[in-house]
Amino acid sequence: MIGKKIKAYLIFTKFRLSALVVISALSGYLFNGGHDGWEIFLLLVGGSLVTAASNGSNQIWEKDLDILMKRTAGRPLPQKEMNLNEAYAVVFITLVVGMYMLYSINMYSALLGFSAFVSYVFIYTPMKRVSSWAVFVGAFPGAIPPMLGAIAASGEFSLVPGILFFVQFVWQFPHFWAIAWVAFDDYEAGGFSLLPSKTGRSKNSAFQIMIYSLILIPFSLMPWILGWTGIISLVLATILGALFFLYSYKLFLSCDTKDARKLMFASFLYLPIMQFLYVFDRTPEFIETFIR
Repeated sequence: MIGKKIKAYLIFTKFRLSALVVISALSGYLFNGGHDGWEIFLLLVGGSLVTAASNGSNQIWEKDLDILMKRTAGRPLPQKEMNLNEAYAVVFITLVVGMYMLYSINMYSALLGFSAFVSYVFIYTPMKRVSSWAVFVGAFPGAIPPMLGAIAASGEFSLVPGILFFVQFVWQFPHFWAIAWVAFDDYEAGGFSLLPSKTGRSKNSAFQIMIYSLILIPFSLMPWILGWTGIISLVLATILGALFFLYSYKLFLSCDTKDARKLMFASFLYLPIMQFLYVFDRTPEFIETFIR
């Protein structure tokens, strides 16, 4: 019984997704010179809890829609494995504890965490059924983790967290649109229209996915252009970007869901590889800026 309840909580908070989010935050923290073990603990756990609160709130909003979609029908609320009061309690506790942990690092980290929660829950989530522009809106809270991590390390807003934010911001469009392509029928059953074109799975949507994948290449090279990373980043980021673009180009040619699925999985690998490539390829000049 206890095991079943724990499993329900993990599904409700999308624990695995929370883990992926804090990996981005960790990369931003390490890239910007963070090295304190206790701060890393607060960032990882606090970030996971705030993300869990966001995910749980999303499921509360969409509890009546989830039952209409195959991929979400098994969630705890539609299956009556959790009542609403219990769901609200989980969200409240995870949000409060997570915010406290982020605030323990610095105030800006807490403010960023809270802004990500509010924009994801109260703007992006309800907008998903209204307009495909929800993807653009959702890209803002989705790109906050590396920025939050960088600011957790430095305690201030600067160009570094801004660049990390925009790399993840641009990445989210081909990433999420690939997911929306794969799950198009399910999303349609729930009343969501999230591909960039009203024509759905079409050349138009595939073209926009391809363009954003292409734009991602120069954005991913910004740390090298600014002298923060070395030649390894230039070479590998170019290769990774070209391969990622190739997957999107294949989708444009075929408009086949199989190719969208390949692009989706490629996007899951691309981001953490790029982010930790930045961490391990920082230039001595850049490192000096935060060890003085």
